[in-house]
Amino acid sequence: MELSEESASELFSFISPHLNEKQRRLLAGGLARALGRGGATFIASVAGMSRNTVIAGAKEVDAAVEPSERVRREGGGRPRLIDVDPDLLTNLDDLVEPDARGDPMSTLRWTLKSTRQLARALGDMGHQVSSWTVGQLLHQMGYSLQATAKTVEGARHPDRDAQFRFINDEATHRLGAGEPVVSVDTKKKELVVGTKANKGREWQPKGSPERVDVHDFPDPEIPKAVPYGVYDIGADEGWVEVGSDHDTAAFAVNAVRRWWQTMGEERYPKAKRLMITADAGGPNGYRNRLWRVELAKLAQETGLEITVSHYPPGTSKWNKVVLYTGFPGVYEVTNEAV
Repeated sequence: MELSEESASELFSFISPHLNEKQRRLLAGGLARALGRGGATFIASVAGMSRNTVIAGAKEVDAAVEPSERVRREGGGRPRLIDVDPDLLTNLDDLVEPDARGDPMSTLRWTLKSTRQLARALGDMGHQVSSWTVGQLLHQMGYSLQATAKTVEGARHPDRDAQFRFINDEATHRLGAGEPVVSVDTKKKELVVGTKANKGREWQPKGSPERVDVHDFPDPEIPKAVPYGVYDIGADEGWVEVGSDHDTAAFAVNAVRRWWQTMGEERYPKAKRLMITADAGGPNGYRNRLWRVELAKLAQETGLEITVSHYPPGTSKWNKVVLYTGFPGVYEVTNEAV
């Protein structure tokens, strides 16, 4: 029975929605063969395919191609962008390579955060590429989104290791003798009142967050809480003195005084010496004369021989009070610096 064009059109329209790409190509090729001369052109117009695709389908039918999971033949589909544009990867790598980012001649310099910006820069170089493709290429090249890591400490003094060893040996010796060794430092200051933003969350009715100021500019009417930590290394216990006055050396020494009067003296009743480890700056800095004067007053009051060991500049993160994750024990609040 001869197949009419009308019947072929109806058959293809009825079956093709249920077929994949390969099956539609084979059906179109088979119908074209059944229609005879001009069949490929007619089926191509009905199916919305190119004439070459219909002819390829007809050749597959003639060759009795074996069933396969592959939908497209080997090599089918659009060529990869990096095959068509071989300079694309090289130019993209030049843009994001760490050494190039600081180069003043680099297109984006230090703004290499967005795939959109990279795609725009590549477009200026003559490459037609989308931001999505840029992201895929970056993954293929071994790049990933990463935050900065605070690991570069700057110049290393030749005596730094000896300084750390001295502090460690001295503290270990004193702890072994049952003597108090404390680490001190000012912790992060926080606004205590007013409509200023602070980190953290609290339960509120849905859609009704507390309204705060857009900017945290200093306000003389709104004080800041100044927490000063004293960490007893031997007892693994901390004391935090919170003041609303200035972060001064007098306030720092007073925090040590309050710790000794409240906790230290009871824990170390036979102590004759006190060792303090601190960073090199701030109210307890090694160049702060008031810090030394106030410590001398504390030594006279308590009868303690007080030794202070300062960590080298740029190494305050190794101070024990910084490494300690919390102060479970005592909090004392004062509104005065001394």
